[in-house]
Amino acid sequence: MFDPLRSKTQVLLFTALAFLGGIAGASLMGWTSLTAMPSIVEQPQVSEDVVAPAVDLSTAFVNIAEAVTPAVVRIEADRPQQTATQGGGAMPEELRRFFNIPPGGEGQESPRPRTQTAGGSGFIVSPDGYILTNDHVVSGAQRIRVFLPDRREYTARLVGGDPTTDVAVLKIEDRNLPTLSFGSSRDVRVGEWVLAVGNPGFGGGSSLDYTVTAGIISAIGRPLQLIQRELGQQEEWQELAGFAIEDFIQTDAVINPGNSGGPMVNVRGQVVGINSAIASRTGFYQGYGFAIPVDLARRVMEDLVEYGQVRRPYLGVSMVPVEPEDAEYYGLPRTSGVLVQGVPEDGPAAAAGIRQEDVIVSVDDEAVERPSQLQSIIAQKRPGDRVRVRFYRDGQPQEITVRLGETDLGPRPTAAARAEPRMDERLGLEVAPLDEEIASQLGYPEAGGVVIRNVDPSGPAARRGLGQGLKVMEINREPVNTVGDVERLLQAASPGDVVSVRVETPQGDSRVVNVRIPG
Repeated sequence: MFDPLRSKTQVLLFTALAFLGGIAGASLMGWTSLTAMPSIVEQPQVSEDVVAPAVDLSTAFVNIAEAVTPAVVRIEADRPQQTATQGGGAMPEELRRFFNIPPGGEGQESPRPRTQTAGGSGFIVSPDGYILTNDHVVSGAQRIRVFLPDRREYTARLVGGDPTTDVAVLKIEDRNLPTLSFGSSRDVRVGEWVLAVGNPGFGGGSSLDYTVTAGIISAIGRPLQLIQRELGQQEEWQELAGFAIEDFIQTDAVINPGNSGGPMVNVRGQVVGINSAIASRTGFYQGYGFAIPVDLARRVMEDLVEYGQVRRPYLGVSMVPVEPEDAEYYGLPRTSGVLVQGVPEDGPAAAAGIRQEDVIVSVDDEAVERPSQLQSIIAQKRPGDRVRVRFYRDGQPQEITVRLGETDLGPRPTAAARAEPRMDERLGLEVAPLDEEIASQLGYPEAGGVVIRNVDPSGPAARRGLGQGLKVMEINREPVNTVGDVERLLQAASPGDVVSVRVETPQGDSRVVNVRIPG
């Protein structure tokens, strides 16, 4: 008798056996891969005791970065730059130079001012907004902007800068800002860990802002002559080249363009240097980064905040490093110190009794091993301070007290002075003082006041009819006598405001041009 249930069971059993047989056959033929999931080992390959020091160091780096980064800022400095625009027309050579038209440039292209934005770094040192950075980051800037990691943005004021040390101080207006604390560069030792924080601005973007790198102190007291060479190439600063102080800290922490002005901190999170330069054949990091010692930077900062300029003390000697031959000839116990080569008669050293061929080995019990170190030690004092100088004369140690004099570094041109003539980017209007030569060439009866030197053809001023050679008499009915007046009155206007500008021609014709500030 046919049993449907039994028949169905037999069919299912046969099918299952066939399926299993097929799998077995496929396995024998290598047609299947029934590899089991691997067993993942969760246990560390190295015991905790062995890696504990490395873990502690890594944790320290994390803590330092978290503590330091909020006080590191990105700096953008706008500087004048010449670009080309159509212009010309026959005019005397004096006017051609004044209006930046090259010789024979009538009907050709003449320079037109634009701004170029350069980036750098800095760090906040006080809750009310004082910032330390490099002088070369902000020198000559018409406008300086500061960006914090929390996306706050400020317009900064240049308190002052010192090209001979490459240190500058900015000020932003706010309260309760994050700050960094100072360590001492005198305590820095070769081989100790440091972190460098900054904004390597490749391509001018901000995608690499607030980068933290780690390395060790590779050397101290590097007299690179970077500042001296830079000053020597600029006519306005050539006389200061001999006053450059360069006693750099060297590190292998990665420093690239844009890091300039950022802090170098020790494992306690204290600033020991200001990232300033690299030695490279490519323009980018190749293992040699250099920082300004923070003790020197702090001293410069204090002067800039208090006086607006640096008061530089001086000892009054010229010197060279002590070489082995010198040590042997003068009977020195070791090859160290500086050999005095010259002593100006009216200087502090001469008054105290220091002579040519004396070998200075310490100042206030701080050892002197090289000229750059002595310069740095003296620069951290104040004019009028008394210092104890230990030296060797005829093989015998001696000590004398010297009252430091003050170096006349001359007037430090302000950012405003170096930026003249001034370009207002919003209106596309450049103005300059109307001196006697230009007044005569343009036909004005007398010098004085402010003249329009250049106009951006695509800017609001040009569209409203303001042009080269017009004398600016008033802005918003307030008299204009200097370039600073123009800057002050235009800065008071907000985007969208209409500014009234009264100008005058050499013939005395006056007109008023109302221009809207772009919003």
